[in-house]
Amino acid sequence: MFARRTHSDATQSTGRLEAFTDGVFAIAATLLVLDLTSHSIGTVASDGDLLAGLRDMSGLFLNFVLSFVLLCLLWMTHTQQFENVARVDGVIVWLNNARLLFIVLIPFVTGLTTEYSAFLIGRVAMPVTFFFAVVISWLQWMWACRHRERMLPDLTDVQATAIGRAGLSAVLISVAVIALSTYAGSIAFALFLLDPVVTRMLQRGLPRDSAAS
Repeated sequence: MFARRTHSDATQSTGRLEAFTDGVFAIAATLLVLDLTSHSIGTVASDGDLLAGLRDMSGLFLNFVLSFVLLCLLWMTHTQQFENVARVDGVIVWLNNARLLFIVLIPFVTGLTTEYSAFLIGRVAMPVTFFFAVVISWLQWMWACRHRERMLPDLTDVQATAIGRAGLSAVLISVAVIALSTYAGSIAFALFLLDPVVTRMLQRGLPRDSAAS
């Protein structure tokens, strides 16, 4: 049994957590390419055959690029959050582990979406996975805000709230993506282009300098 530290200073620096998280993100991003390398183009006897085979892989390429970009956005959110987080506790660590559970699923659900987009589960698998990753990331921030004195000592309450509302924007858009993906598939991720607009709406009423943080 591990000894449990229950005193108010039972926190740790973020270095090892960030290193582990960066490694998992890097591996997940690399594994995305396996769907491309394992796909057979078929018999190729001419440049035309090769071009036709690559054209048939357009869905694979689209979902590969989409998942890679979304993974990068999730990683950027992680790094931006931890630029402000000074220390973490057990709750943050396990929330981070839960988020990484969905991060490592992304290569699988990307392939699932490509192969079975004709079915409802195939269309929503990737949006649902990203939704849970986004929600857990937001919950991490909310927990850090709850213990701001220890975990976010360099931020004011208003600044922490502004960042939290930016995260809430991503959560709300993720819900809309799931709903739209039942009809439009991966194209629904285009809704994330609205994120700056939704973020500004949610941050309305906060001091301008803080909302821009």
